[in-house]
Amino acid sequence: MGPLEGIRVLDLTRLLPGGFATALLADLGAEVVKVEQPGRGDHMRWDEPRIGGESAHSWVTDRNKASIALNLKDPRGVEALKALARTHDAVIEGFRPGVVDRLGIGYDALRAVNPALVYVSITGYGQTGPMARHAGHDLNYAGRAGVLSITGSADRPPAIPGVQVADIGGGSLMAVVGLLAALVRARATGAGDHVDVAMTDGAFAWLSIHMGDHFADGRVGGPEAMLLNGRFPCYAVYECRDGRHLTVGALEPQFWTRVCRLLGRPELEPTQFDPEALPAWRALFAERARDGWLELLGGPDTCVGPVNDLAEAAADPQLRHRGMVGELEHPDFGPQRQVGIPIKLRNRPGALRTAAPALGEGSRRLLAGAGYGADAIDELLRDGVAAEPTTASA
Repeated sequence: MGPLEGIRVLDLTRLLPGGFATALLADLGAEVVKVEQPGRGDHMRWDEPRIGGESAHSWVTDRNKASIALNLKDPRGVEALKALARTHDAVIEGFRPGVVDRLGIGYDALRAVNPALVYVSITGYGQTGPMARHAGHDLNYAGRAGVLSITGSADRPPAIPGVQVADIGGGSLMAVVGLLAALVRARATGAGDHVDVAMTDGAFAWLSIHMGDHFADGRVGGPEAMLLNGRFPCYAVYECRDGRHLTVGALEPQFWTRVCRLLGRPELEPTQFDPEALPAWRALFAERARDGWLELLGGPDTCVGPVNDLAEAAADPQLRHRGMVGELEHPDFGPQRQVGIPIKLRNRPGALRTAAPALGEGSRRLLAGAGYGADAIDELLRDGVAAEPTTASA
């Protein structure tokens, strides 16, 4: 079942940052329950494209989870959540600061029913500060943190990263680390904690080496102006004759020397850190198609590789060998490919166990587990405080 077997997590989040964080926990064996709005659920359930009536996005982020539909604007829904919190180890929420307190489900309210509870809040700007209540998305957080200022080409506006650096790197991953750190302490002392994760903070932390340069001598880097973002020939992306691209990351002298010698151009070795030599290197790599270069330079001691598109990445032999493309069987729609589990453990690895649940699929079972009798559950379902799957939401 994985290393987190026995850990129980309530997921109150919507969209990617919380969904990805709790997916990692679920993949590693935690019992994760999505607490969703009746009739609507997580907004990602309605994203395109769709697989058999369900969003491909929720297929990935909601696997290995259960779903309960509760109306948290109804006091009875709040009481049901508190009943669940008594037997869970952690809660993750992603509302703007103040919302959970107004609903009566904030850290203090849930700590009162479970002092050992770890409560994780993921927001754009954190629980405090002048922008705490501001709305935003990944692009806003990455821009404010400084990430966009060093991304892209020097002769163009800052580029939008192709993946959600702040949402996932600054939000999801920091939330998982914070939750596990607080959980270790809670298990030792019986005292939970409130983990305050700001996606902007997390994105800023990814700039550690760049900010180290800035703090040391005041330098302000920009696109293609730094060691690791395209300033030098030895660490760059090159377009090939067929329009596809190659990565060269030969920072160490031995790798750079081998690249030059395999190319039959040992005279280029002194240009490793010469920005003025970039046009010559670009012209060189434009002489041959990408795969031809990979046949020549793709060995173990060059730090040269392809820029795969999504289909190529999904078929890449290394990623395939590592199990990064998996498959789950859906009871209605059959097998579907999934992104695999990136965290490998030898003795108790994670697993792709169950497909994403329909909205409210576990409502009756979870309420019964929280101490509700059959009549009380029927009342909550009848009054719309809780919900089970319907054709529209399944």
